[in-house]
Amino acid sequence: MADKDAYVNDGGHKVQVSPASASIEDDLKLIRDAARSLPPEAVKDLLSNGVCGRCIFWLFSIHRHILHCPSISSSVLSAILRESAETEGDVADHPNNLNSVEEFEEVEVCKNCLGIMQFVYRDAKEMLAKKASAIDFATTIADVVKLECHQIENFSLELSLPSIIVDNEEAIWLYMKKTYESKPWYHEKFPSRSITIKEFLRLSLTHPLEILLDVKSNPSSFHIRLTYKLSDASQNGQLISKGNECNKRRKIDDNDDLKKHANVHKVEEHEERKNSSNELGDHKLGCLTFSLEKVSRCCSLIIQCYRNSIYIGGRYLKYSRKVSQTRWIIDDERMGEASVEELVGGTILPICQGDSYKFHAAGREDIDVRMLGTGRPFLVEIQNARQVLSEALIKDIETKINSTETKYVRVKNLKESGSQGWALMHEGEAEKQYVAVVWISRPLDDNDVETVTSLKDMKTLQKTPVRVLHRRSSLVREKIIHWMNIERIAGSSQYFLLHLCSQAGTYIKEFVHGDLGRTHPSIGSILGCRAEILQLDVTDVKMDSFQI
Repeated sequence: MADKDAYVNDGGHKVQVSPASASIEDDLKLIRDAARSLPPEAVKDLLSNGVCGRCIFWLFSIHRHILHCPSISSSVLSAILRESAETEGDVADHPNNLNSVEEFEEVEVCKNCLGIMQFVYRDAKEMLAKKASAIDFATTIADVVKLECHQIENFSLELSLPSIIVDNEEAIWLYMKKTYESKPWYHEKFPSRSITIKEFLRLSLTHPLEILLDVKSNPSSFHIRLTYKLSDASQNGQLISKGNECNKRRKIDDNDDLKKHANVHKVEEHEERKNSSNELGDHKLGCLTFSLEKVSRCCSLIIQCYRNSIYIGGRYLKYSRKVSQTRWIIDDERMGEASVEELVGGTILPICQGDSYKFHAAGREDIDVRMLGTGRPFLVEIQNARQVLSEALIKDIETKINSTETKYVRVKNLKESGSQGWALMHEGEAEKQYVAVVWISRPLDDNDVETVTSLKDMKTLQKTPVRVLHRRSSLVREKIIHWMNIERIAGSSQYFLLHLCSQAGTYIKEFVHGDLGRTHPSIGSILGCRAEILQLDVTDVKMDSFQI
């Protein structure tokens, strides 16, 4: 069948057959051949006990056949398995068409996978949904991704299944061992262990998603996550362990046994525990059986897609004394006219089409302190961005921030940053430079200028300032003032500009006026007069982050 527009009926659904793929008829022959290789008695047993066709193929490690035919429905697989088991031999006499298997009514919810491998689930509105095949289910997932309008270069598929699925896997393996280990076919046809249901589901969906999304599945910052949850306490149809009392007795015996051998060498104790564990496993085999009740409810499914946080970093300059670094609200009243956080992050977020953002900076300045010179390093973390960052997009972001009418804040050296930029941010500032407008209670003379300028790497002890005692612990901090210069202001003898470089974390305002003696020495104590700071600007933050 080479016609490009040909369709074949699959479980009541029309499936388009592309020239590049095998026909549905060929896929069915492949599945039937695989089904004929399975032991009929085990297949009948599993089907009659409510295990779906996909789980049976999974259990016998018939992976390639299922993954090669993602358009074949789970009910069709179960029908083929039943048909093959009941013929007890060659099924070539049966017509190779879907009509003979479509009448088969598969179990509503598989006891082993709880509908997961059947693509049966309850959606976000708790409505029952059933997809005909892996392709049909992958289409539903792809539609969710496309609805989110993400730019995708590749994707990573994540699955979260209820823990009871792992218990079911273990129980069905033990059941098969207990029931069929003595059969001639067991060691030849039954694998020692298959891949997990989670991995089998991942393999079933990955290739169809790659085709539908037109990107490859690779380790990626973009994730498609399927979260299955057991929506209520309905677990009646699970593969369960009966005879719990015998397990409990075994556990008590093991504990007594360990006590009796408490003084044995550690190696011997390890062997004893190992043997005890094996005995417990064999003991459980005799207690395991299928529950005959039906599973009353399938899992609920949440389909999500999200991108890892992206980071855009640079340096910001703040030109206003009425702009805080972050949004500042006291008693429902806003302090200042705006914030750097909002002006920068609020511009970046809609451009990147993210859900939210967080603003991180290397230190902070008070609302009435300007940030000049080289600027302060910052990072904006954008959560679940739809846009993929590019140099052109980052340039547009920088231009938009710097062209705002208020001109309160400017940014420079914007770039995408990963873990390296984040690590640099956490190192903190090594030192900072300031310029302050200072007033003293007497005229400034040449000796004052020489005294202040001569001080190098001077230590100052600072108790927590009075103005921040309500939110910070009362401590004494030793800080270093690396150097200072005084610049006279023309026409004034009591006002001057103080340029200084200090260790990061120094309270500069308190260093000038002394904070009622809580900072010593201070400019006031050095000059032997009263000193007040009128304005303060940061002119440089010494860090390696986001330099030109």
